[in-house]
Amino acid sequence: MSEGHRITIEQGTEHVRVERDGVLLAESRRPLLLRETGMPVRYYLPREDVRIDLLTPSDTHTYCPFKGTASYWSRPDAKDLVWAYPDPKPDVAEIRDHLCFYDVEVVAG
Repeated sequence: MSEGHRITIEQGTEHVRVERDGVLLAESRRPLLLRETGMPVRYYLPREDVRIDLLTPSDTHTYCPFKGTASYWSRPDAKDLVWAYPDPKPDVAEIRDHLCFYDVEVVAG
């Protein structure tokens, strides 16, 4: 990682839900919390906790010099709603097989 840029990943125990227009897209009690310099905390959810069957693969791919190339999925009303790094860089290998949504709800309790 470059000087001044830092990424940390830790196993969380928060209860995280992702709902869109009344449809539950993901629910997990075992998110990975990814903290990256200058960015909000991101919750990466295990693939098996995401209703991937309700998402459509997107043609969008982006590249991050710290994490690698991301693939995206969409809903009919929400393009590129969720992303993942299928082959992440070694420093962030834990996020393999995890998906991240822009907006998540952390459920209290």
